[in-house]
Amino acid sequence: MNRERTLGVLAVAVLLFGAALVVAAPGALAEKSDTSVRPTHLDLREPRVSAGEVGGETAELSLDLRLAHRGGPAENVTVEVQAIDTDTGLVATTVRKRLGRIPATSAGPGRESREVRTRVNVSVKRQGGYRLDIRVYENDSRVATGRTTVRGVESLVPDYADTPVEFHRFGERETSLPVISYSIQDTGNNRTTLETQTFLTNRGDEPAGDLTLVVKARQVESNVVADEATVQVGEIRSGRTSAQTATLTVPADYNYYLDAILLRDDVVVGTATSSATLDPTRPVPENETTEEVEFNAGDFASSPTPEPERADAGAEPPATVTSSGPGFGIVVGLAALLALTAVLTRRRNA
Repeated sequence: MNRERTLGVLAVAVLLFGAALVVAAPGALAEKSDTSVRPTHLDLREPRVSAGEVGGETAELSLDLRLAHRGGPAENVTVEVQAIDTDTGLVATTVRKRLGRIPATSAGPGRESREVRTRVNVSVKRQGGYRLDIRVYENDSRVATGRTTVRGVESLVPDYADTPVEFHRFGERETSLPVISYSIQDTGNNRTTLETQTFLTNRGDEPAGDLTLVVKARQVESNVVADEATVQVGEIRSGRTSAQTATLTVPADYNYYLDAILLRDDVVVGTATSSATLDPTRPVPENETTEEVEFNAGDFASSPTPEPERADAGAEPPATVTSSGPGFGIVVGLAALLALTAVLTRRRNA
């Protein structure tokens, strides 16, 4: 009897505890079932675009997309990005990324929403600008949209040409140092030897190098390259400047443009031009003009060209030989004389 009474008391206690739990926390027993029926909401926040891999013809636009999700689980979620050329209005490319199922958010104050982050890469031609339309689908139904625009895609530097090393510029004033300076090392035999100097600065955060510097001397009026030199550029530490020198030998008494070309793996990554005035009476023009100047191409030939032999000034010119055919000058003269005599005789007889 005591045993039955004890079991009855325990049963009543369990029932009372369950009732108290339902009253105190009504959502505790229903939370699991409620999450499966709660509506889901997806909102697209403002997208961010950065440059991905950049090639010579194409550029990758990397979109950082963030979805604000709240409520129950979102099933079969897909993000679509469409790139539209802003000049032509034509669709350049469309990319879709499947996110799948997004679990339900936790119920309770402060836990009503979560941020879902994903990245979508879109490859386009490296030119012009693009409008990027973003659409979010749940079970093939559009639930959110967004849009952003990028311009000047052609200004993105290809990865193979990207280097933090560049020519150091001293300013745009007339008194500023030129990008390429020079000094005269030697003269003679109608030749002038120049030592050029230019400064390269590494503006990156890491050491950089493995570059090639080509320096050319280009005659101003003719654009003929008189000489060129190649310099291998070693490693330049971050934030440091390195001086590079090259020696050129050019014909004297001409003016030149000094062209410096910086290459990385046979790709031009920078250029600079200054002037070298070896004929001060004819300054290097800032603007292109047309003017006749004395220019001897032989001064720029790789080897002297022999001139043709000329006759001595005092030598007599060779005799000129002429020929003529048989003539009738004497016979005609005698005939005319006889005719005149006959006429005079007739007049006298008359």
